[in-house]
Amino acid sequence: MTHTLEVPGATLAYDVHQAETDDAPILLMIGSPMDATGFTALAGRFRDRTVVTYDPRGIGRSERDGGGESTPEQHADDLHRLIGALGGGPVDVFASSGGAVNALALVARHPEQVRTLVAHEPPAAQALPDREQALAAVADICRTYDRDGFGAAMAKFIAVSSLRGEVPAGFADLPVQKPGELGFPAEDDGSRDDPMFAQNLMTCTHYEHDFEALRAAPTRIVIGVGAESEGELAHRAGVAVAARLGTEPVVFPSHHGGFLDGQFGMAGDPDGFAATLRRVLSA
Repeated sequence: MTHTLEVPGATLAYDVHQAETDDAPILLMIGSPMDATGFTALAGRFRDRTVVTYDPRGIGRSERDGGGESTPEQHADDLHRLIGALGGGPVDVFASSGGAVNALALVARHPEQVRTLVAHEPPAAQALPDREQALAAVADICRTYDRDGFGAAMAKFIAVSSLRGEVPAGFADLPVQKPGELGFPAEDDGSRDDPMFAQNLMTCTHYEHDFEALRAAPTRIVIGVGAESEGELAHRAGVAVAARLGTEPVVFPSHHGGFLDGQFGMAGDPDGFAATLRRVLSA
């Protein structure tokens, strides 16, 4: 069942997949810039639990009152209000990519609302040893988007996100594949409303986590990384975040989108991924 929630500056759309009998906490599945549709396959493998998915502000069905960037703090406040609308928690959270950054921000501020957080490959570039080069590469992607549009920016985004190992200095000046070779539009259509490039990429990757608050939180925080994404920026950032929390990351099957069943051109291993997530949540 789909609902809406008014929050400061936006109206959030969220879906409640109600289990008939379920004594476990609500399982909230979140991403960014991925919306609720990205969790269809994973939610379908947790029919014994009440699962809630949502569209972050400015994405999918969730409308913002204005433009500009959205921050992890804003997303965390949205999630705080969403959990309040669901009864206040505590809930379990599976969070992917930018959603993992936002969920960590939530736990730092409202730890009482989350029992277990599984944060899968948060692109927390500030935690990397090569953070200066990584952040510079992200800033170049956003400049490329502002100057040349979506296709050119996606070509650079893929080059950065799929790079194995530390980001070298001057990475922005290295050649990348042409957008058309990657299946993206070669021409700039003039639009600048992409939710990742225009709204979330800079604020997400540049966010500085409150590790002191996270370590002190009663929430059980588990960092997940993909078995096939070792060396990539989001995987390395997940390892770095786990180290700052004093824990070891849990390896999930497949890659950054391992819970997908072919959506968005990223076929993962949703059966294996769900089994690992279920084991982690029940530990």
